[in-house]
Amino acid sequence: MTVYTERQEALAGVIDDDSSRSDWTDWKWHVRNTIRTVSGFEKVLGIKFSDSERKKHEMTLRKFPLAITPYYLSLIDEEDYENDPVFLQSFPSPEELKIERCDMTDPLHEDEDSPVPGITHRYPDRVLFHISNLCSMYCRHCTRKRKVGDQDSIPSTSQLEKGIEYIRNTPQVRDVLLSGGDPFMLSDEKLDWILTKIGEIEHVEVVRIGTRMPVVLPYRITDDLVNMLKKHHPLWINTHFNHPREVTDSSRRAIAKLADAGIPLGNQSVLLAGVNDCPRLIKTLNQKLVKNRVRPYYLYQCDLSEGLSHFRTPVGKGIEILESLRGHTSGFAVPTYVVDAPGGGGKIPVMPNYIVSWATNKVVLRNYEGVITTYTEPDSYECNTCDRNCADCNLQLKEEDAEEKAIGIEKLISDWDDTLSLTPEDNERAERNSHVA
Repeated sequence: MTVYTERQEALAGVIDDDSSRSDWTDWKWHVRNTIRTVSGFEKVLGIKFSDSERKKHEMTLRKFPLAITPYYLSLIDEEDYENDPVFLQSFPSPEELKIERCDMTDPLHEDEDSPVPGITHRYPDRVLFHISNLCSMYCRHCTRKRKVGDQDSIPSTSQLEKGIEYIRNTPQVRDVLLSGGDPFMLSDEKLDWILTKIGEIEHVEVVRIGTRMPVVLPYRITDDLVNMLKKHHPLWINTHFNHPREVTDSSRRAIAKLADAGIPLGNQSVLLAGVNDCPRLIKTLNQKLVKNRVRPYYLYQCDLSEGLSHFRTPVGKGIEILESLRGHTSGFAVPTYVVDAPGGGGKIPVMPNYIVSWATNKVVLRNYEGVITTYTEPDSYECNTCDRNCADCNLQLKEEDAEEKAIGIEKLISDWDDTLSLTPEDNERAERNSHVA
């Protein structure tokens, strides 16, 4: 049962006089009623900016648009909105207009690594496929601020077909990541079409979808959407929770629907100054995610996109957070902390140094408590020096699946073995019969 709070009911009434409880759980109603102006934000949240503040916010919107779903806005604490993590991630700040010398329009060189429109091919065996440049909510820390919200750059069917054709003609691609914008801004039918086309490509082994809908508009995760997605396994979904307060009853239900459909879920957080740059917050967030069957995947250092300098932390802050996680919580609650290298260098993992020293046959290590210990390496180790001559290699290089074989009584009860009876080797009758001409 969906919880519809009194506060949400009041907000819905301010937004739309004809709204009802069923409207609040209709994701399309939220998209239609997305807050896009400073005055609209003031009206719905019931706050009032000074004239100078309003002017600064509106100047920011001329360069970077505003879009907040009513659901996500309902999470803001209006009594302390200036420090609220939801407010800071969704409402424009004049700080975004401060462009530093290191800021770049496309810091990850996604456009330069694009062989055809919509495709970014950086790593050997996988591609990023931009299938939507629209989001239900525009994150202020978005690395693709140059694209998101640009109505003229919504991929057409013909553009999508070119991306699919590139994947079909590039046999080394085994992994396709559907991204945007947010892929779940597309209709179920359009997304089904894309997944079907990609699924028909023999060398594609897995498809991933990157979406923030479970965080900012969980009602988009409908039964119809989930039933459609179930047809396209193996399918993985990564979402984007940044703060524990984003894990609500509604988001939990959305996550549960996806997990119950057999879809593995991951989370990619961005380290944001003033939002979540705190070991306690990240630890709590990750433990909440794990409890809800979402595996913390990446913790990103904030990119060098234009207007994000006020969100960026030193890399040392990320190391500090990793120190507070490793050993202090379950290993699968510890994400990989990465810097997505400027210039298209890809994700570079950064972590605390647990190797204290290294000798000929010993490694000196320290653990999360500061305990220092040694690991003795083998005195004699002959590695398999690879000369690319696989025919003479002593490793068993069979890469196909092992053949399942029934043994003993299992032969009689298995469906894949035709054996009807087992006869001992020293059975006299069998011995006599063997001599019969």
